[in-house]
Amino acid sequence: MLVAERYERIVGLVNERGSIRVTELSELCQVTEETIRRDLDRLEQAGRLRRSHGGAVSVKDLPQQQPEIPYAEREITHAEEKKRIAQEAVQLIRPKDRILLDASSTAWYMASYLPDFPLTVLTNSIKVATELSSKERIEVISTGGLLAQRSLSFVGPLAERSLDLYHVDKVFLSCKGVHLDRGISESNELQARIKQKMIGMADEVVLLADASKFGVQAFTHVADMSDINRIITDQRLPQETRLQLAERTEISVQTV
Repeated sequence: MLVAERYERIVGLVNERGSIRVTELSELCQVTEETIRRDLDRLEQAGRLRRSHGGAVSVKDLPQQQPEIPYAEREITHAEEKKRIAQEAVQLIRPKDRILLDASSTAWYMASYLPDFPLTVLTNSIKVATELSSKERIEVISTGGLLAQRSLSFVGPLAERSLDLYHVDKVFLSCKGVHLDRGISESNELQARIKQKMIGMADEVVLLADASKFGVQAFTHVADMSDINRIITDQRLPQETRLQLAERTEISVQTV
């Protein structure tokens, strides 16, 4: 069976059954389980199925995920608030820290404000890596992976696996929605999954979220509020929301 034929058979089986395990696909396609896992990774990157623990599930009946907002548009939306948030976040960084910056526009502003001192920065953002390239004392590590063109970020299984190699002192990330009951969320599953990885590899999780993000529930759940250590937001955040955060969480909230 040719590789292309095997791909079509895998997709057909997944769509027919709704979900299927790696072990069963290995038997039906007469290849090793490791080969099937690589096939599933490639098919997920192509958007033809979704990986699950131990197998894959069909995407044909899933609700349509929200498209990412193009980077150029995000860059100018609430720009002044994001810049103030970024400047405040930079104050949390010390020489020789190991930090992770996501592919948000606020993280890019952070990169532009970072002083050129000894620091290790891990990122899945092309914009962040490029911004830091002129700062000689900062070591920059890029995840690699599947390029999400709208956000200029690396996502997918390769990017996720690369994060397994590292541990950082602080992760600075943003999201599409912050909801007191439902946690933080993202526009699509690939972005959600890499941010879940980021949160799990840091001693301290710092959420960079301007006030427009609060009360919003985007398509895919990323993390519970209990997974966040600190939120930096802007002064437009309603007083009622601040009080609810103080009453219901142990998160340190800074407004700028």
